[in-house]
Amino acid sequence: MAQTPTVEEGRDLMEAGDFDAAMEVFRPLARSGNADAEELIGVMYAMGLGVERDDERAFDWYLRSSMKGHPGAQSGLGWYYEVGRGIPAPDMVRAYLWYALSAIGGDEDALDSLEQITPRLTDEERARAERLVEDYRVWMYPFR
Repeated sequence: MAQTPTVEEGRDLMEAGDFDAAMEVFRPLARSGNADAEELIGVMYAMGLGVERDDERAFDWYLRSSMKGHPGAQSGLGWYYEVGRGIPAPDMVRAYLWYALSAIGGDEDALDSLEQITPRLTDEERARAERLVEDYRVWMYPFR
């Protein structure tokens, strides 16, 4: 019986430039709910690696992975909200939310992103964002 390829094997294929083979590895893993595979499919759509670049699909794959607590996907989602790609318009409250969750999850780069966008929020927007962070944090990262 053949063993199912791992995310690491798919990542190696991706890094070697064999994007079709990488996607063949990631898709079944993503269908089974693997957040790492979902995030990497998002990366492939975001960067047009072996697929046509598609911000809407990248956003969607990042969202799936983010809801499972993947800090890298959460940071990517924050960026999409910040610049308004893959969605109708930028949303700084949601950008703050996802950068903050990414930082809580351990992504050190997310702290820089938070620092850069915070001055662009009004006091009311920041308060809304902080409420959302608390709502998500207790569910997503209950012990942090």
